[in-house]
Amino acid sequence: MKNNKSIAVLPFVNLSNDAGNEYFSDGITEEIINALTKIEKLKVIARTSSFAFKGKNIDVRKVGKQLGVSTLLEGSVRKANNRVRITAQLIDTKDGSHYWSKNFDKELVDIFKLQDEISLLIANEVRNNFGHFDIQEHLVKKVTNSVDAYELFLKGRYSQLQWTPESMRTAIEFYDSAIATDENYAKAYYANLQCYGLLAAWGFMPYQEGIEKAIGYFLKAKEIDTKLPEYPLSFVGRSFWGEWDFKSAYTHIKQVLEISPNHTDGLEAMAELFIAHGFFKQAIVYAKRLLEIDPLSANNLYTLAHIYYYKKDFETALNYIRKAISFGPDLELANHLHVLCLIWLNRKEEFNDAVKNQKTIDLYNLLYSVKNEGIIEIPNFQIEEWVDAEKEDTQLAPIQLFILANTKHQEIAFNLLKKYINQRRGQIINYRFDPLLEKLKANTEFNNLHHSKLFIEDITLDVKTKKSSKILVDKEEQETFKEKLLDYFKENEPYLNSQLSLNILAEEVDIHPNKLSFLINEIMGINFNEFMNKYRLNHFKSIALNPKFKHITILGLAYDSGFNSKSVFNTYFKKIEGVTPSKWVKSQNI
Repeated sequence: MKNNKSIAVLPFVNLSNDAGNEYFSDGITEEIINALTKIEKLKVIARTSSFAFKGKNIDVRKVGKQLGVSTLLEGSVRKANNRVRITAQLIDTKDGSHYWSKNFDKELVDIFKLQDEISLLIANEVRNNFGHFDIQEHLVKKVTNSVDAYELFLKGRYSQLQWTPESMRTAIEFYDSAIATDENYAKAYYANLQCYGLLAAWGFMPYQEGIEKAIGYFLKAKEIDTKLPEYPLSFVGRSFWGEWDFKSAYTHIKQVLEISPNHTDGLEAMAELFIAHGFFKQAIVYAKRLLEIDPLSANNLYTLAHIYYYKKDFETALNYIRKAISFGPDLELANHLHVLCLIWLNRKEEFNDAVKNQKTIDLYNLLYSVKNEGIIEIPNFQIEEWVDAEKEDTQLAPIQLFILANTKHQEIAFNLLKKYINQRRGQIINYRFDPLLEKLKANTEFNNLHHSKLFIEDITLDVKTKKSSKILVDKEEQETFKEKLLDYFKENEPYLNSQLSLNILAEEVDIHPNKLSFLINEIMGINFNEFMNKYRLNHFKSIALNPKFKHITILGLAYDSGFNSKSVFNTYFKKIEGVTPSKWVKSQNI
């Protein structure tokens, strides 16, 4: 279902002579996305889903439908020396019409001010067209005094988001250069913390070395800025996945979401935390909220599929995991879950097709036989080969454990599970609810495998979204304001000014723009642009029938009435009158 107060920022096109400036246009796009996410009640599509359309020429109406948004922002960036030229235009996904566009030409020294200006203008135009929400005075904070450091950070971010070991190392070099240019650049320290943490976790550098470097950057970052969401997020990986300290992880995830309610990493972590406790209803709330703002993410679809898998709703899990694979065919975790669903559903032909290119095809085949073909005993030589299974650092999933847990070797399986838990292996963090470990629950020690005090007992209902700061105005004040506004429009005809904005009108009637927006929507039952266009249309109709203006074209009369766009005028006129302006004029002159 499409949310009218919603926007997707498509990747800005790099129009610079240097193709190497792609990092800059991508960076500007992401900064605008981040700025707009600060507005409560405005749905902003996350970077992953927006960038899925990079370089693709797709009908904007189809994009809007796929992302569930009413508005798309398209734009371009031309960077030359110390100047940047940015063009931006807003598109209504219902009919593909462009309802706002603007060019910006500034020196790079003002880049943060420019991003703030663009973001505020975009937010105001979406509000003017689709209904009220509050907008802050500023959306972009200046994070460094050095433009050079900022450009180096954007180059690092561009490399990091390729998510390969080589690109992460390149990103670290750029982030280090940014830090050398501005030693107080907190976001660069946090970025290196993430890069080193991932390289260590993925096994692409010695674990201890990577963690020590990550901690070093963290200690410097926290001395500079602890108000960024990256600060509490830095604790989540260690407390949640590293130590299985779920209470601590919950505290830090909440802090992330308090700073940034739609932070995708924070939402995913909260969904995973609820999964680890078997609170699947709450986990689904967070997983679906995540998909609402990032619908084309294979990882997000995998997270939702995993919840249904633990609920033993394998058919629903399979549907979601197939969508995940369609968006990210190389996502190994999704392919693994796909296989497990097919095993549970006993779909041999589909299973064979799914495992044919898997490195662990023999183990998958054996697990299938155990679950569906009555195999209950594994040969001793095979079990002896698995004696050190817990030492395999690169295994995607503990398939040997799953096999043993569903045969007569459950005691061996239980001992192996204990080893995994002592190691805090991420692959079995949800062991209490894994369908393939169900038979191990018969062991009296099962509930003591992980100390119960680390599990959360008091957050089962904590799935509420942040409450809005709705402006409350009593009926008497509403009526007073309505009379004041209508009198002002009658006496001053401000709608004839084609450049009139809600902010300008708010200044003229001496009221805060947020309150004016709220009152127009609340009292008139329409948004700001509809309110203005209603007056402009009535004015057009009055002068179009006046013989004194017969020499002026229909479009000229529209501009004289305050419309500043031919397409907006024609679209609105036909929406209200049911015919084109020219047909209407002819019908009135008969």
